[in-house]
Amino acid sequence: MADGHCIEDTARRAAAGDSAALDELLAVIGPQVLDQCARFLPCRQDAEEAAQDALMQVARHIDRFEGRSLFSTWLHTVVANCARQTYRSLRRRAAERPSALLPVAVADPRTTSVIAGSRLDLLDALERLEAHRPELVTALVLRDVCQLDYQEIAAQLGIPVGTLKSRIHHARRHVRTTLQGG
Repeated sequence: MADGHCIEDTARRAAAGDSAALDELLAVIGPQVLDQCARFLPCRQDAEEAAQDALMQVARHIDRFEGRSLFSTWLHTVVANCARQTYRSLRRRAAERPSALLPVAVADPRTTSVIAGSRLDLLDALERLEAHRPELVTALVLRDVCQLDYQEIAAQLGIPVGTLKSRIHHARRHVRTTLQGG
C-alpha cells in the first residue's frame, strides 16, 4: 500500500466510514507524520508529541476529508496545525514552569526551543503572522515547510493559484521582517 494512489484510495474508504481502512491508513502514514512534525519541531520528543496529536486528529476527523484535494495535502494541513499547536503548548508550559524546563542560563526564547534548545524562530514568526494575517499562514506553511506545489495548495484552500502566490509573497515578506528583528 505504500504508493500514493493506494493511500488516496484507502483515505477515501476511511472517510466513508471503513474502520479497517482507517486502521491501515494510520499504520502507513505514522512514520510520514513523524517526519513532517520533525520539520517543525527538531526535538524528537516534541515531534513525537505532535505526531501523536496529528494521528488522533486524522482518526477523529477523517470524515472531514472530502476529496477536493489529495489526502496527502489534507494531511499536511493537519500535521502543520498539530505541530504548531504542540509548539504553543510547550511554550505555554515553559512560561508556567520556567525553572523546570529551561537551563539556568535562559536562552533567547525567539530562537530557542523551550525543550531542547533547537532553533524555532520560524514558529514564533508564524505565530506573529497568524496574529496579524491568519489567512497567510497555511499557504506559507504548505509551500515552504511542507514543500507542496501551488496547484495542490490552491485546491486544498479553494483559492485561485494567483491568490495563493500573492498570499505566499506577503507571508514571506512578513516572516522575513520578523526574523530580521523588525
